[in-house]
Amino acid sequence: MFSNAEIGIDLGTANVLIYSKNKGIVLNEPSVVAIDTETKNVLAVGKEAKQMVGKTPKNVIPIRPLREGVIADYDITAQMLKEMLKKVSKKMGLSMRKPNVVICTPSGSTSVERRAIHNAVKSYGAKNVHLIEEPVAAAIGADLPVSEPVANVILDIGGGTSEVAIISFGGVVSCRSVRNGGDTMDEEIIQHVRRHYNVLIGERTAEEVKINIGYALVDHEELTMEVRGRDMVTGLPKTITLSSTEVQSALRENLENILETVRATLEDCPPELSGDIVDHGVVITGGGALLNGMEEWLSSEISVPVHLAPNPLESVAIGTGRSLKMIQKLQKAAK
Repeated sequence: MFSNAEIGIDLGTANVLIYSKNKGIVLNEPSVVAIDTETKNVLAVGKEAKQMVGKTPKNVIPIRPLREGVIADYDITAQMLKEMLKKVSKKMGLSMRKPNVVICTPSGSTSVERRAIHNAVKSYGAKNVHLIEEPVAAAIGADLPVSEPVANVILDIGGGTSEVAIISFGGVVSCRSVRNGGDTMDEEIIQHVRRHYNVLIGERTAEEVKINIGYALVDHEELTMEVRGRDMVTGLPKTITLSSTEVQSALRENLENILETVRATLEDCPPELSGDIVDHGVVITGGGALLNGMEEWLSSEISVPVHLAPNPLESVAIGTGRSLKMIQKLQKAAK
């Protein structure tokens, strides 16, 4: 495969990213698999499967095999990984011969969940599989000096979970995880539209609303967006207009849970490292970090500087790939 057959995988609830040592990110696709229920065959993975969500005949179901950062369906995850690794080898015109793989796991995952991730990759024929904690990977990808005895605080708002970690000397000093992320924000928007307008909208529409007019809890100029869904009374298609302030109120509880997690993690911080946090602040990464006004809101709530990672969506994958060089050192720190 690649020169030293080394790849990093960010197995996320929303997207799977694959990083190659020489080429950078070689694959970034949604973690969705379309399955034929009659034959149990995989019909599509990634982008093609995501386009099918909510639009398939009865015998075809798009499945998201990862929920809240962990594997919910082991067999389908293994198949999805195999298909995606095949795509990568085709794209690069190289055969996948026993690569060394580093794959990240949520820091709150149990040993059983870690074993499932390890086995899913191993079953593809990987030579060595190393697991790295997601916040550490995110911090490496965000260019933080993780191996130095300095406090690095990272908030990773992913699709299924949001994790806050204080990292120093290559290891996690304090970490909290909350099962709130981009997916729960989408769900709140769906419920809000259902309650207030009696209209049912799909996951993809909710995600578009969040990206276009979703705001963290900051003052902003109100925006509106037309949304189409199914009227629950008549059953007919209906168009409604949503405002950014009502979307903001729908996301309030979710955002406050994330803030509470950040505060609880900072309270656990050893006093020696607290001074570093005041100087260096918190770095936010993950898709949720791109919510409008997120930096400004967090900074005003926790009174320390908040910075957006250089590439929030790809931080974990880049960090996973970069960690190949320092994996032994990181594993010693984790023990």
